[in-house]
Parts: sequence; structure tokens; C-alpha cells
Amino acid sequence: MSRIVVLGAGAWGTAIALSLHRHGGHRISLWSHSADEARQIAEAGENLLFLPGFPIPDAIAITADDAIVASAEIVVSVIPSGFLRPTIARLRPHLHAGQIVVSATKGVEDHTYLRMTEVISASLSEAGLSLPVGAFSGPSFALEVAQGQPTAVTVAFDDPEISARIQQEFSSETLRLYTSTDVIGVELGGALKNVIAIAAGVAAGVGLGHNSTAALITRGIAEITRLAVACGGRRETLAGLTGVGDLVLTCTGSLSRNRTVGQQLGQGRNLSEILASLGGKVAEGVFTTRAALGLARKHNIEMPISEQMEQILDEGKDPREAIKDLMLRPGRDEQ
Repeated sequence: MSRIVVLGAGAWGTAIALSLHRHGGHRISLWSHSADEARQIAEAGENLLFLPGFPIPDAIAITADDAIVASAEIVVSVIPSGFLRPTIARLRPHLHAGQIVVSATKGVEDHTYLRMTEVISASLSEAGLSLPVGAFSGPSFALEVAQGQPTAVTVAFDDPEISARIQQEFSSETLRLYTSTDVIGVELGGALKNVIAIAAGVAAGVGLGHNSTAALITRGIAEITRLAVACGGRRETLAGLTGVGDLVLTCTGSLSRNRTVGQQLGQGRNLSEILASLGGKVAEGVFTTRAALGLARKHNIEMPISEQMEQILDEGKDPREAIKDLMLRPGRDEQ
């Protein structure tokens, strides 16, 4: 068994720590960026802000001590995409050869258009450090993982032996891991589905029905796949858990923050008010949309749904007009 540090004490980081504890045998630490937050979680015995109702066993150490990462064999990064680079830079002095980094953040960095594993690797390389960095993604609401509901995800590393090790270390009777070497496809599927989920929420918010949702999911996976393949991912990956699986969950599940943001936009609420109402939780799709389109333009890939979401999010376009513009696009073959 392994010494594992989970970076990020939000809902997903807490749920992963609980799942790893359920596996048994590991020494697990849950790291928070804030000493106050770590103290509050430790004193309450649960994460009252992000994942209330789930007692955190004493065997999971709650800490804000940066030096804790030095003790880890496996580091699981669940840092929101907008804070990932500075957080890795902060923790970099305590990382060292022999460690494995698993990224469980779903996003694309703004301006650089880098995937999360690329952001981590780039930050480490600034200190002359090279570690194996892989992706952990799939249809997985934090609440249901914490509840112990059966969940299946994918872990991807360039080295299949490392993927197999993480599969063995993380799998339990409630969490099943499949392995892959397609880091690009796994990451982009997980990141880009959040943008399409906002669109699905918008459709629900303006009162559209199941036909519209089915169309958005189907055409959404088409544009996600186009971009992932252009970036070097494999088409078949997007037909799996981290593509279609995660997309269906996030577009239809009531626990999806991205869908909720879209639904409230469709109902006429202001984006800043919606984000403020999340209570510190992050809807990654809001931040991924612009970066995803930057990546798409770099590769000359058409992403019409994402383009309309950008106009709604950044320019305040009327959601009904966005849907109308999607429907009136020139006819084409299905691809």
C-alpha cells in the first residue's frame, strides 16, 4: 500500500480521499491551501463547506503543511484549473524523483491552452524536475463517490505500468478503474464536456425538452472528438467513460454544477450572481470555454456549440438567440 497525498480539500478531493480510505491500507493526507480551512475540517470531522454529511475518518490526516507532499509516493492533484500552476509552484520544493502525480482536475489553462497534466509538467520542469504525470477522469459526481455508489473512471499515463499501478492502488468495491495510455483523449474529454453541459443547462433553462438535450449531447461529443483527435487523442477514447460517459452524466445529472450554471443562465440570471451563489465551488466549464476555443482555433477545429457558449458567458448573448443561431447553421453531413 502507498502513502498518498490529495491536493485540494474541495468536494472532489474529499471524496477521493474517502474512496482511498475505503480501499484500505493506505496512509492518506488531505491537503488544503488554507490553514484555517484545514483546521475547520479537522475540528468538525467533516468538510462542512464542500461535502457535508460525510465523516472523515481519523486515519485521513487533514493538513495545510506543504511539506506533507515530500512524504507521498502518489500525489493526487484536485486543484481547480485556475489555481493549479501557482499551487504546483508553491509545492514544488517538496516534490522529488520517485513520486507519481495523478491529475484529477478537468480543465484547460487559459491563454496557454495546456491540459492539466501539461501545466503540472511545465511547472515542475522549471525546477528541473520530471515526474510521471497522468490523468484520472470519468463520470463521477463527488457526492456519489463519497456515498460509496459504484463508479467507473479511467486512469491514463504514457507508461502502462504506471496506469496499472494506480488502478491497483485506487480500485475498490465501489470504485472501478480502467487503464489507458491516451492521456490527451482522457483529459480533453473530461475538460470539454463541461462546456457542453453548460449548453445542456441553457436548453433546460429556456424550457426545451429531451430532443434538444439529445441533440446537444450527440453533437457535443462530435466537436469534443474533433478537437481531441486533432490534438493527438484517440477517437475510441471519446466513446468511452471519459468522453460519452462523462458527457451524459454532466449534461443530465442534477448534481452537475456546470449544468446548473447553464440552466440559470437560460432562466435569465446574471453570470456573476450565479457564480457567487456557488459558495466557493467551481464550475470549471465557465473557465474552460474560452481556453477550449483558443485550442480549437489553434488547430482550426470548428466547435459551434462551444462558440455559442462563449458568446453567452463572455458577451451576454441571449440564450434563445444562441440556440436559434445553432439551429440555422448551414446544413452539412453528420460526422
